[in-house]
Amino acid sequence: MAFLQAKKQESPASPEAKTIAAIEKSGGTVRTLAQNDDRLEVAFNLQGASVTDKDLPPLAQLKKVACVNLAKTAITDAGLAYLKPHTDLLQLHLELTKVTDAGLAQLTGLKKLEYLNLYGTAVTDAGLKHLTALTSLKNLYLWQTKVTKEGVDKLKQSLPKADINTGV
Repeated sequence: MAFLQAKKQESPASPEAKTIAAIEKSGGTVRTLAQNDDRLEVAFNLQGASVTDKDLPPLAQLKKVACVNLAKTAITDAGLAYLKPHTDLLQLHLELTKVTDAGLAQLTGLKKLEYLNLYGTAVTDAGLKHLTALTSLKNLYLWQTKVTKEGVDKLKQSLPKADINTGV
């Protein structure tokens, strides 16, 4: 319902409406968080591997994005560049994607990020250094990655308030 209301507020020819239409054409969804909160949640996770980096440019054009779900898609490190404009992003799902350490470098500007899920990615201890700038991080999921206990312990020194879950 909130999504329909958000769409009605935009005229059919507005740039935001065209951007939302492009995301929907790729199988993504764009919804407002709540009736009294016009921030957006963008999700591609239900489309699986058919979603690739080529589907993400419209994402960079949206305003007020709070949550992005790219889980189980075929996005790579290159696709994470489209998240850079979203410095107010709070939640990011990257589980079971092709993201590696190099992609984490693209996330350093997301200073308000509170939730990051990297479950099942190829992230290693080397990539964790890019997360030290994410001082608002409260929840980080690293199950089935190549991160070691030593890497987590070192990251915990930089992010003492974060709950870093490795599945053990």
